[in-house]
Amino acid sequence: MSTFVPPYPERPAEPLPLRTMITKARRNFLGVFDQKCFEYQFFSTRLLARKVFVCNSPDTVARAFITLHESFERKSPQMRRALAPLIGDGLLISDGALWQQRRRIVAPITHASRLSLFAPTMVEAANETAERWAALPPGSRIDALREMATLTAEIICRAIFGPRLGAEHAGEVVSAFTAYQREIRHLDLAYMLRLPDWLPRFQPRAVRRQAERIDRVMRHIIRLCEERLASGEPSVIRMLLEARDPETGEALDRTAVRNEAAVTFMAGHEGTANSLAWTWFLLSQAPDAEERLHAELDEVLGGRLPTLDDMPRLVFSRAVFEEAIRLYPSVPVLGRQALRDEVIRNRQIPAGSLVAVVPWLLHRHRRLWDQPDHFIPERFLPENAASRQRYSYVPFGIGPRVCTGAAFGLTEAILCLATLAQRVRLRLVPGTVVEPVGRLSLRPSDALPMLVERRG
Repeated sequence: MSTFVPPYPERPAEPLPLRTMITKARRNFLGVFDQKCFEYQFFSTRLLARKVFVCNSPDTVARAFITLHESFERKSPQMRRALAPLIGDGLLISDGALWQQRRRIVAPITHASRLSLFAPTMVEAANETAERWAALPPGSRIDALREMATLTAEIICRAIFGPRLGAEHAGEVVSAFTAYQREIRHLDLAYMLRLPDWLPRFQPRAVRRQAERIDRVMRHIIRLCEERLASGEPSVIRMLLEARDPETGEALDRTAVRNEAAVTFMAGHEGTANSLAWTWFLLSQAPDAEERLHAELDEVLGGRLPTLDDMPRLVFSRAVFEEAIRLYPSVPVLGRQALRDEVIRNRQIPAGSLVAVVPWLLHRHRRLWDQPDHFIPERFLPENAASRQRYSYVPFGIGPRVCTGAAFGLTEAILCLATLAQRVRLRLVPGTVVEPVGRLSLRPSDALPMLVERRG
């Protein structure tokens, strides 16, 4: 069993002064949480003129995001403003009647019932990467974060949209989104100062430039899909254009189609890419877990490519990935804006407050997890399921706004891991310091340099 403790930002002994907290949050907001935050069940703090309430126990998580979800359905102002340049009014940041309509139309596209259609494409793309890695000279250096982002971008394009994305366009969107996260403002200070929502927030030119790069790739994908419409081939663009709201019969206009295509693409590749990169890093530091993973792959697959039917037998492979996203959840903070006054654990939550579930804290909570900072894949084996409390593990969100592509992403990750790990091992470049950085997503900074070693 692995006893490896992977890196995490320094945890202050006491709460930080406001100025220090804001400075740290702008660089890496994971560093603002002091030691006691990993023990509290429900706590609050004040950021300038706003109260922030953190639900950090299964009961408070369920109350805020399930029982009272209508009061806390609106995404945080920071998340809405950070993503709007990329996805417009797309499903990730819309709310109210618009969100309900979009979810009714979009959710079926990546539903678990369609996995049999998507799985072969996932394996095909992963095998192309495996072949390319296996052909490299021993000890070749790669950026595992960029490689996984390129792979998952290609998978989402082929599986959901239809056409191949290609290395040029995949590399462009990966580079642009990395730069976008680095440049975007991580705190909406205007909201914290109680300035009205309608007041414009001006983004730096560098942010707008990266958003334009991403938009060019999205227009390229949509153009490729539209060229195929006449052939009758299935694609998400066709589905979105032909879809009708089952309750109203309304269709999406062209802007809505573009925005929901962008949501599907961005959500479909970024989170899984980060999580796979973290998985490779963790395995490189935990030889016992890596050996057990390889033994399972050899026994179940025997050198052939995996299929969807193999998923139930890839038990340890799944446990490795689930432990990786416990330690490094792709979205480390789930923030909501209170739409009305509410009460949680007898505490008043005023309208306008920020209410958050923080997987970064919840997944490492000292009262919920044994050795919470250790990498222990065995905790996710079926025989240990009873030891986990419901709502203590929320890597894909929770409640009505849970990620619609969760089954897609989990299947994609396990099939990619199985395909690649049969062929190669990845080793961290000596001297590399890996730092988890929380921005729009949780990344190993901007790169993860690793060395490729062929297996067998």
